[in-house]
Amino acid sequence: MAAVALRAAHDAGAIVSYDLNFRGKLWSSEQAIQTTRPLVPYIDCLIGNEEDFQKVLGYEVQDADENLKNLSIDSYKKMVRQVAKDHPNLKVIATTLRQVISASQNHWSAILYWAEDDTFYHGPRFDRLTIVDRVGGGDGFASGFAYGLLTGEGPQQAVNLGTCHGALLQTTRGDTSQITLQELKHVAAGGGARIVR
Repeated sequence: MAAVALRAAHDAGAIVSYDLNFRGKLWSSEQAIQTTRPLVPYIDCLIGNEEDFQKVLGYEVQDADENLKNLSIDSYKKMVRQVAKDHPNLKVIATTLRQVISASQNHWSAILYWAEDDTFYHGPRFDRLTIVDRVGGGDGFASGFAYGLLTGEGPQQAVNLGTCHGALLQTTRGDTSQITLQELKHVAAGGGARIVR
């Protein structure tokens, strides 16, 4: 059913976004790959982290350790470029960059590949981000990033908004955003994470 809806949206000229978002409790990697690969030709914007690309599409980040703890941005970019080469219909590929230090601290950022100019755009880097609840960080990125693109922002501002929203979301409890648009724009413009009252 999802495949039918995806094709219909694509054929109607809608911009189709797809978050890979692998969940091992729902299906195996083999099932995810078998189901998802045929959908990619109908997708314009692909979002995921390193595990998602590996488990849902079968791409590996070279030189990543077994626990995906030490990740090179250059290795990420190489993997994303391969995805773009294999699927030239993709206009945007976005991936979060999370390096786990502990349960309560992560390094957090993101990159966005913009096919139109064959360029990578980097979101701000949050070193030792203090995590209150990490559930929803990827969704926070996706929603901030989508907001940026849908409101006519360019790729740099879109990845900035996505990265900042994902970071801020992890500093509150629950997987829904408690951040105002004003707070998000303040942080995306380079302001500190302190709430402005």
